[in-house]
Amino acid sequence: QVQVVESGGGLVQPGGSLRLSCATSGFTSNYYMIGWFRQAPGKEREGISCISSSDGRTYYADSVKGRFTISRDNAKNAAYLQMNSLKAEDTAVYYCALDSVLSSGSTCLRTWSYDYWGQGTQVTVSS
Repeated sequence: QVQVVESGGGLVQPGGSLRLSCATSGFTSNYYMIGWFRQAPGKEREGISCISSSDGRTYYADSVKGRFTISRDNAKNAAYLQMNSLKAEDTAVYYCALDSVLSSGSTCLRTWSYDYWGQGTQVTVSS
């Protein structure tokens, strides 16, 4: 059984930083995408970043480009999202997801592509 578990959310002041972690287990292939998504109250879930397990290629939504960094540790079956220069509009529930099909470019931010999802972790940016 595949499991995806996020951690690291919390309350942070504007301009601050947080690092989210995503632990996966039970997925037997070495080829997959890890995506980070977020959903603010009253809004649709949006893809913000993704990374390929095979070559480490990354992609970012414009809303987080230059502020967020996605990374992976294949040996630990883990991925991370370093979030810097946080803004109030970054407040949302953040989700990690695993896609069993490799993709590239903005296609990796499509929510419907992903097979396995975590339960989400709340990130609140407020003074």
